[in-house]
This record gives sequence, C-alpha cells and structure tokens, in this order.
Amino acid sequence: MLANVAFGSASQRATYLDFSQRPEQMKMPPFLAGGLVYPLQERAFGRPTFGYLAALEKSQWLTREGVENLQLEKLRALLAVAHAHAPWHRARMDEAGLRPDALPSLADLCRLPRMTKQEAAANSDRLVWRDVPGGGFKYNTGGSSGQPLIFHFGRQRQASDAAGRMRARRWWGVQPGQPEVYLWGAPVELNKTDWVKTVRDRLINQLVLNAFAMSPARMDLYLDAIEAYKPHCLYGYASSVALLAAHAVDRERKPRLPELKVVCTTGEPLYEHQRNLIGEVFGVPVANEFGSRDIGFTAHETPEGQVLLMSESIVLEVLDEAGNPVAPGELGEAVVTGLCSDAQPFIRYRTGDMVRLSPEPDRAGRGLQVLAEVVGRQTDFLVRADGTIMHALAGIYVLRGTEGVAEFKLIQHALRDIEVLIVAGPRWTATNAQAIDNGLRQRLGHDVRVTVRVVDDIAPESSGKHRYVVSHVPLGGGLGRATTNH
Repeated sequence: MLANVAFGSASQRATYLDFSQRPEQMKMPPFLAGGLVYPLQERAFGRPTFGYLAALEKSQWLTREGVENLQLEKLRALLAVAHAHAPWHRARMDEAGLRPDALPSLADLCRLPRMTKQEAAANSDRLVWRDVPGGGFKYNTGGSSGQPLIFHFGRQRQASDAAGRMRARRWWGVQPGQPEVYLWGAPVELNKTDWVKTVRDRLINQLVLNAFAMSPARMDLYLDAIEAYKPHCLYGYASSVALLAAHAVDRERKPRLPELKVVCTTGEPLYEHQRNLIGEVFGVPVANEFGSRDIGFTAHETPEGQVLLMSESIVLEVLDEAGNPVAPGELGEAVVTGLCSDAQPFIRYRTGDMVRLSPEPDRAGRGLQVLAEVVGRQTDFLVRADGTIMHALAGIYVLRGTEGVAEFKLIQHALRDIEVLIVAGPRWTATNAQAIDNGLRQRLGHDVRVTVRVVDDIAPESSGKHRYVVSHVPLGGGLGRATTNH
C-alpha cells in the first residue's frame, strides 16, 4: 500500500495525450502556469495548496524537535476533529481515557489501539465527517495490497498531497508550472468531466501518457511526445517508466531532453536494475516516491540519496508484531496517522507495509525523518493479445471498483486466460463476478476467458511474499529487463 501513490492526483490533474495535437503547442508559459493559473485553480476548488506549500518550505528547516512539536500540535487538532465527528474514534478515545486537548506527547498516542483496514471498511459510517469544510470525496484505495478500501478525503488532504509533491520536486530544481509528463493510468473511456479536466489541466503544463496502453507503436509516439514537450520532470509508475526505457533501448533511441532534471517513480518498489536502466536512457537521476491513496503522499527521495518522510502531514510509528516500537534501523510495520485526514481520520492505521527508520539525520539539514528502507508489494504487467502491455493497475482498477471484494489475486496464465481469486466480503453477490468478467474483458479484449473463483483465503507465494497481480506471459524482445523479476 505505502508504495502506491495514486491518490487520483495525476489522472485527475493532468491531460491525456491527444496525438492529433503537437504537445509543444499545449504548454503555457511556466511563470503563468505556476504563478497564476495553478494557484487560482486550487483556490477555486477550496484547496489551500499553495499556502500549505509555503508553510512546508519553512517547516522542513525546523530542528527534529521543532518538527515533532508541530506534529503534536496537529495531532491534537486531528484527535479533536475525530472525537467530535467520528463516533468510532470517539468511543476508542473515551475508552482509553485520552483527551485530545491534553495529549502530553506523541508517544502517548500509543494508548489508542491500532486501526486495521478491515475496521476502516466495516465502520465507514461512524468514521466519516459528512460536513467537513470544503466537502468530502469518496474514493477507493489502489488495491495493490489485494484488499481494496472505500474511504473519504477532504480538501485538506488534497492540498497536503499536492503541496508535498511540489516541495519534493523543488528539491530537484523543478518548480510548479514547469512542464511535466506523467506515465499514468487512464479510464477505459473519458467522460464529460474528464474532458473538462483535460481542458483545465492543459493550463498547468501537465501531460499524461496512458500507462495502460503501451504497445510498441504507441511507445514510439510516447518517446516523440516527451521529446517535443521538453519536460522538466517525468513521473510515472516505476515499472511503466522502466518499460518505456527498455523500449527506447530496443529502438536504439536516446531521447533528447535538455530541460529534464529528474525522473520521479511511484506506485511500486523501484528496483536497482530499473533505476539504472531509466537513468541510462533519460540521462538524469531517478527519485522514488512513497505513499498510498488512503494515507496520501508520504515520502520522497532527495538528491542526497535519502528518503524523507512528509513529517508535517504524517506521524509514522514503526512497530513489531506485538505493537512495540522497534529501534532505528530495524524492520517493522508502518503504522501511520494522517494529520490531514480530517474527512475520515486514519489514526494509528496499520498499513501492512514494512519499513526501517534511519538513525541518521537528513544530510541537507532538514528536520524531517529519514526512511532507510521501504518494503513494497510486487505486481506484474498484463499483456493483451495484440501485444499491448498494461500496468497491473489496469486490472486492479476493475477489482477495486467491485463491491464485495475483500481480497483478490489476478493471475494471467496465458494471453487469453485470466483467473481471479476473490475472498468475498458482506456485499458480494453472484452478479459481481459478471461485473469483473465484463470489466476485465473490456480492458484485455473480449475474446479473453475470465474465471472468477471465490475462495476462503489467498495464500502467499512460495517465497512468502504476496503478489496480487501475477502474469505468466513473457514480454517480448528486450522489454523483460523492465520487470521486477529481472
């Protein structure tokens, strides 16, 4: 989960490429896009993004003690919101004798029990603040954990995600409004709302290439479009960017990108061979991003080679199986409190991901926490019969949008043979299996055979790891070098 930073941000903010237009004709002057249009857009939607960005630029230079004092102040405010508007949290706080206005320290948060994804799913009506200022918005987790979750977030969370990402881009010399290319997932078809976003988002210099339709011919167009658009940042799923880089090697192409400063990857672990491949093809450093839909933008890699936590928006505990803190440098479960999750508070939320905190400080002098390691989840590409390569999320999108799916695993045995294992939740019905069949065949081709099996549980791989999308279809040519099992 924490390796999946979908948030809806890129697909909602940026423009899907229309090959009938020249990408370089779709750009605004960066000083207008970042200094006028983007701030006005955020203000119009009631998102305090640029105010939060200004605050982050200052707070990152606080001492570690100063950052922790800021976290405590925000934590007390979040607990007060949860006590007033989320009955499920209020009952837990009352039972623990915890008063939000009298929380002595961050360490006292451990008086509350940890919160599981199953509890979040089962108690949604008692967790959501329906009248949160600016409104709450229903969303689903990406499903990369195999356990999709429907939840709500508000304007404060949206602003935190966008501002945190912009600050991280600035670490690499990329300013808001400078051209960026996103290699991201697309819906099956764009509706009227999506086209409104397309027109609006052209004004902030973000261009999206569909990671769910990466045939060799289309990847040729992508390389042309990226060169023409001259981005300062290329952003996308780690495996999809690696796939595009592997295709460029096969085509013996070295993209000419004089303005490019960094490639930022997200959505899954970035393996060393992928980092080397991407850096070799695009000629700039590669920085990995870390987060989840339910918690939000969590951490980002710096030019100094460290991964910094978004400490002003996140309280991270790294715990052993008994719920006790582990020492810095030791592996433990990431238990997260989202300080901007006022619409549906996530307090001591068990992510299921394993991380290590680094004992060393930020080498550039910031007071933010440093992550030594993030152990994310692994998925494979899916392949259509026509050779189009699709990121695993193309299948996950179908499953996470189906009611009654508590857990899943998707297996592509052959080009036209898909098996889906489902652990059924309370709202599962037989018609949901048909919806999965229809959705996957719409993505992968109507001649694909989809077998949906309801099971009691889904076992891990023989390695002990959980993989939620597994494909036994090999990628052709040299594209296999982009995969995680290279």
